[in-house]
Amino acid sequence: MTPAQSRAARGLLKWSQDDLAREARVSVVTVRNFENERSTPQRATLDVMTRTLEFAGVQFIPENGGGAGARLARRSDEG
Repeated sequence: MTPAQSRAARGLLKWSQDDLAREARVSVVTVRNFENERSTPQRATLDVMTRTLEFAGVQFIPENGGGAGARLARRSDEG
């Protein structure tokens, strides 16, 4: 997950940085510094943040020539 994908994912979920920090059980400073590209968290911390957003319904789209991104997963009860 890139800093931009993290910001996009939070936007899709309508989560603040505080929300992500609380749900992932990491410090808000960790989220803030990552998203502002001031520092990169340890791999385990980044994995926890990524899994938290994925569990909430975000799918991360890898770089494929069109740019990396994020989208909300379609729920099984949707058309």
